[in-house]
This record gives sequence, structure tokens and C-alpha cells, in this order.
Amino acid sequence: MRPRTRMYSSAVAALALVLAACGGDDDNAAQPEPEGAEGAPSGEPIVVGSSLSLTGAFGPTAAIHQVAGEQFIERLNEEGGLLGRPVEWLVLDDESDQAQVADLYERLISQEQVDLIMSPYATPNILSAAPIAERHGFVLPQHTAVLAPLLPYRCQFPAWSIGPEPNVYVPEQLYDAVASLPDPPERIAILTHQSGSTDFISYGSPEVDGVGAVSIAEDRGLDVVLEVRYPPGTTDWAPIAAQVRDADPDLVVNNGLGVEPVELIEAMEQLDYRPPLLFSLFPAPGPLLGVGEGVLSVSTFEPNEAVLEQYEPEVREIVDDFESRAEDAGVPYTAFETQAASSWTAWEILVAAVEGAGEIDHEAMCDYLIENGADTTLSGELTFDPEVNNFWPSNQGLKQVQDGEWVMVWPEDRAAAQLRLADN
Repeated sequence: MRPRTRMYSSAVAALALVLAACGGDDDNAAQPEPEGAEGAPSGEPIVVGSSLSLTGAFGPTAAIHQVAGEQFIERLNEEGGLLGRPVEWLVLDDESDQAQVADLYERLISQEQVDLIMSPYATPNILSAAPIAERHGFVLPQHTAVLAPLLPYRCQFPAWSIGPEPNVYVPEQLYDAVASLPDPPERIAILTHQSGSTDFISYGSPEVDGVGAVSIAEDRGLDVVLEVRYPPGTTDWAPIAAQVRDADPDLVVNNGLGVEPVELIEAMEQLDYRPPLLFSLFPAPGPLLGVGEGVLSVSTFEPNEAVLEQYEPEVREIVDDFESRAEDAGVPYTAFETQAASSWTAWEILVAAVEGAGEIDHEAMCDYLIENGADTTLSGELTFDPEVNNFWPSNQGLKQVQDGEWVMVWPEDRAAAQLRLADN
């Protein structure tokens, strides 16, 4: 087991404790707070426990969640903490290994006796953490698991939602977007990472109805010219690239993860081939910028000027602060985008639960969120209904790499640029 990492930013709390220890006369006690101050937190810290993939394959993306969480907690403590107490974040490294996650959350709750928990990064890890949270009755805000049917725990609350049927929402949104092009695609290749949410988006649940990207494409009259289901850990992309080239699709749908689309593009370039459009479901955002001109992906937030103008000025401050922190931390991609935004929303859900309940009482916190929802900076007012596993109506759109930057392109009322083909 690796040593635990504490991420605790509370200079204001520390200063308050020093002043409290040194001060004693009534005049000092009566001094008014500076204008706009919330009052420094004091007393025993409220400890939030979680695992994160500080190392391993998920590390580059988990680093985004680490920076966003640190930023949020520092801001929270500067504004008075929770229930007037400072907040501390205790993080254990799950090493990107799903098999470790359940034991780590058991340790956090039973041994470390944390007050609250936050989810790990990535759907598989969240699926492992949820049963532990349920067994102990802990509220679990989670930022990146969108596989609604596999998350029935009443007190898990998603910060990133593609609705209760992501296997329908994602392909319908993608096909609607590309249908808006002057010459929309007719021939589609669908390449699927054969596990978890990626496979579910392509094929749904075979034992129920089998609805997903493949069946929806066929129902729309699109010609699915190639289907490939590849195993996790695939490293040889040359055979798949050759199959795509030979099928000659207008659109390649890669329901994959991480750097897989980068490796696919590089393999296709070795064959001097590039499809007119390529969609990647959950890529690492940074690596695609160098090779992925025209690539589409899902997004809930991009810091494009046209997008920022739709929010309060506070959001611009959050975005700029995150970029500076991410650069200092050596995070390869420093933009405050979907991953950071989902983390921010998850922390706001946790704060809403505690403040709404008025105490650290997980049953009361859970009931409060279900009855009242949560008001969030980036996703607005969220409502949670256990009948649909608390997955709220989605605000997800599509982004595209254009001129070396990710920009929102769909839906049109949230777009910062128009959707275009890769060579336009």
C-alpha cells in the first residue's frame, strides 16, 4: 500500500487558529470581519476521503481531478469551510487498479474514519466504490461514471449525466450533429473498447434490448460498414486501421478511452489514410490536439470565449485559476474542460448535501439532495430521482478539434464554432 496523500489547503484556517490562541481581550474579539469575508473556519477538520489514480494508466486524467479538487477545497475553506469547520481531503492512490478500490474505500471509512467521501476517477473504479458507500450508508458524489443502469445505489449522485439511457443519448446526439452537415455521412465504422460504458454505448444491454450506436445507426438508415470490438489493452492498431481503410467509411465512431484514438490515428496515417470524420467517446483531451484535427468527442464544458460568455464572471476566475494550478502541477493539458468541470460539480453536490442537512448525517444528506437537488455553477440546478438512478437530464454536447484547440460545436445554441469535416 502506498503512503496516503493529504491534500489540505487552509491557510485561512491556520491563521484563525493562531489568532484565537494569541488573542484574548474583548476588543479584539469584537473587531468586525473584513467586508465580504465569510468567517475563517475553525475547529476539528471535516475529512473527505477518496481514492484517485495518482499513478498508472488513468493517472494523466486523474491529475485533472486532483488539481480541481485542491482548488475547490482551498476556495471552500477561504469562504468559511463546511459548517464553520475547515475541510481536509485524504487521498489514497488506487494505482489505476479497479481491484484495489473497494479495499481503499473500506479503509477510508472503517479505519481512517473519514466524515465524507468523494468518488475515484473512471467508471470501473466508481462501480467498485459504490457498494462500499452503500454498505456504510455514505453519500457518494461521483464525477465520471455515466453508466446509469449499473449505479442503482440511492445515495450516489452523478455530476456528469448522459441521462438514464446513455446508450441512446450519445449516438442520437452524434448522428443528429453529423446529419446537419451539407453532405452528411452515410457509411459508418464503429470501433468499440470491449468493456464497461464504452461497450454499453455501442451495444446497450444485449439481455434487455441491445439498443446502442450500432442499432440506432441502422434504424436511421445509415450503412454500418464495419464493426470491431477490441479488448482492453490493445496496442497493435495496424490491423484495425487496415480494416477501417478497406471499409472506407464517412464516419468512424470510436467508443474508446484514453489515448486509443491517438494510436488509431497514427496507425491510419501509416497507411496514408484518414476518414472524413472521427468521433472518440472518452479520450484523454490533451494528446489528441497534436494529431486529431477534426476529431469529435463529448463535452459538458469547454473554456471557449463564446461558452464563457454564457456564464457568470466567477466561472472565468475558476477557469484561469485552474489553468495556472494545472501548469504548476505539470498537468499536460491545462484547460478547465469536461473532466475538471465534472469534478467541480461533484464537490458542489457534496457541499449542498452537508449544508442542506446542516450536519454530517449521511441519511439526512441523501434525503436532502433527493428532495431539493443541488444548485451548481456549471450545470445549473440539478434534480435527483432514484427512479432513474439520480441521472438528471443531460447538458452534454459535442466538441471538435479545430486549428489545434477543442471547441464546442453542438448543440447549436451552445456552440463556439460550426461543426466541420476534418479537411475543411
